[in-house]
Amino acid sequence: MYHLAALDAQLADTVFAGKFHFSQSTGSTNTDAMGAARMGAPHGSVYLADEQRAGRGRGDHGWHSAAGEGLYVSVVLRLALPAARLPLLPLAVGLAAADAIRGVTGLTVDLRWPNDLLVGERKTGGILVEANVESNGQPHATVAGIGVNVHQREFPPGLATQATSLDMETGLHVSRQALLIALLKSLEREATALLDPATAREIPARVERASTWIRGRNVVVHGPQACQGVTTGLDEDGFLRVRTADGVVTLQTGGLRAAKD
Repeated sequence: MYHLAALDAQLADTVFAGKFHFSQSTGSTNTDAMGAARMGAPHGSVYLADEQRAGRGRGDHGWHSAAGEGLYVSVVLRLALPAARLPLLPLAVGLAAADAIRGVTGLTVDLRWPNDLLVGERKTGGILVEANVESNGQPHATVAGIGVNVHQREFPPGLATQATSLDMETGLHVSRQALLIALLKSLEREATALLDPATAREIPARVERASTWIRGRNVVVHGPQACQGVTTGLDEDGFLRVRTADGVVTLQTGGLRAAKD
């Protein structure tokens, strides 16, 4: 169970202090946060649940969200970002999550573009960033949702990528409270970096250094830009380039899997 008073105390010097909204059980923290954002929820509002009954991943894929076993959190972000820089936000959130997991557990997280958190070849978390966009194309508010498997010991059959949890990988009982605190502190740092054009330009290179998937990986791409080829890095906007038999494709969306030899 989370201790909200302790969270507020330990995050007193951050934008999140006094803005926690906890549900024992909810459909989806991202749905909660998106609804709250439309009603004017301020920057830094945190929507946290012990269980999600209808957790969502990218493309409305389901996310297994068993009660008391994972970290399920969504944050309202009102960042003065130009629309062209918005595609870097999921990458920045991924860097924040990887840093938090490493700091709390010592595990190295492999970032699989665009939104998966892997330990080795197994998935331990995912990111879902959604935006309310105004008529002029500017994001009115964005919601960064992060789900991390913490205490799980078993998972539903048929997952596209074999799953794991932080407890399974460390052999320890990892504190969800400590992970949440580390995550929000990292997220605030990354959001600040994203606002500065100079540090924002460094994000694609930082993601490349944190990922085995971005360059030189033979992959199958699922989604509207389905293809197969070898990854050749990120462009300045954070989009993935894949060299296929027909030339280089720049992916704006999609899911990656390792191609079978």
